[in-house]
Amino acid sequence: MTANMTSNESAPSMNETFFHPTFYIRGLYNIPHAKYYYVFLSFVYAVTVLGNSFIMGTIYLERSLHTAKYVIVFNLAFSDLCGSSALIPKIIDTFLFDNQYISYEDCLTNMFFVFCLMVLQSLNLLALAYDRLVAICFPLRYHAIVTKKSMSVIVGIIWILSVTVHAFLVSLVTRLSFCRSTTVNSYFCDYGPVYKLACNDKTINTIMSYVCTAALLYIPLLLIAVSYVCIGFALRKIAHGNEKIKAMKTCTSHVILVALFYVPIVSIYTAAGITSIDTNIRIINIALTQVIPPMLNPIIYTLKTEEVMQAIKKLYKRFKAMKGADTISSQPASVTVGRQGRRQRAHVTARTTSQGMPPSTKQLPRIESLNIKANQVIPAPYRVLAEVFSSTKAAQLPPHRPWDCHITLKPGSTPPRGHVYPLSQEEEKLLD
Repeated sequence: MTANMTSNESAPSMNETFFHPTFYIRGLYNIPHAKYYYVFLSFVYAVTVLGNSFIMGTIYLERSLHTAKYVIVFNLAFSDLCGSSALIPKIIDTFLFDNQYISYEDCLTNMFFVFCLMVLQSLNLLALAYDRLVAICFPLRYHAIVTKKSMSVIVGIIWILSVTVHAFLVSLVTRLSFCRSTTVNSYFCDYGPVYKLACNDKTINTIMSYVCTAALLYIPLLLIAVSYVCIGFALRKIAHGNEKIKAMKTCTSHVILVALFYVPIVSIYTAAGITSIDTNIRIINIALTQVIPPMLNPIIYTLKTEEVMQAIKKLYKRFKAMKGADTISSQPASVTVGRQGRRQRAHVTARTTSQGMPPSTKQLPRIESLNIKANQVIPAPYRVLAEVFSSTKAAQLPPHRPWDCHITLKPGSTPPRGHVYPLSQEEEKLLD
């Protein structure tokens, strides 16, 4: 009898079915005029798209930025753009257009992309800290250690790590059954609020959430702090104040990015682990943490990094020159060529000769026509260098200037032949 009862009790657990419902995203609750907040997020998203696209375009077009450091900067801008695109448009669709119900599959997809791309920002900031550490602590070996190949490998590892970890976390959610409430107390399919709705065992989900938060958020922040401690010790050894200030300026933009990303999110995660936080406060803090840094990152890199500012100026001048060249090429040609042109030049030459002008001026129309042709062929930025290709200029030496170095010889003397400086016997044997 007991055996039969035991077998009957265990049957439901063996034949357990997983219920995967449609979730309801609650968002901000009982806050008047909450839609204005989501309109503000729309503005933030527009600035984020423009700013990060501008930075990626600048890095792609300007060859001076094709360095190892800007491999990471490009990847940071790309992950910021993709992260905002995975989060903000869905928030706008959910709350501005009242589509707060989301299917189970769409919920897990949204969860994967939001967290995967958010962690990419954290790991990219760690990679940039490594770049600054090598640049300041090992300046002579910087170009040997930090190469485009090594940074590309780091970027690949970052993507593989983030994708693998979050694919595993999302797969853990698929083993959960949701048989009670399906209201998610967040502004998207947040991992914690979703798995806590499950009615079966969720211990492994709780453990993995703590482990991944520590490994992908707290440990990178700790490593960044350690790198700047090492940078601080290295800066103390620099004797000259100007060099020290210059080295510190190269870290300014990175320090600001680290503070913008880590301080709010670490504060809210730490506070949530210690005490209970109001849902609305948690939603606003985490939402701003996820959308504000991607918007400010390109602005900070543009204003605080001299290399990017110089690259933007070069691209602007290049674009302006190309626009000027297109304007010149679109104008009708003022020089006629062929038989008609030769007739016109002959007519002009005959007219100038008959008027008694000097012979040197007879070729003036032809020279002017050739100059006009050259101005049409040579792009505007390079017309200043046209004399470099002149055969007349190439045959002439530059004039002697007072500040040029020269050796004055006595009249009738010849310079001595031999070594410029005395050599030892061993050196003379080697040369012989």
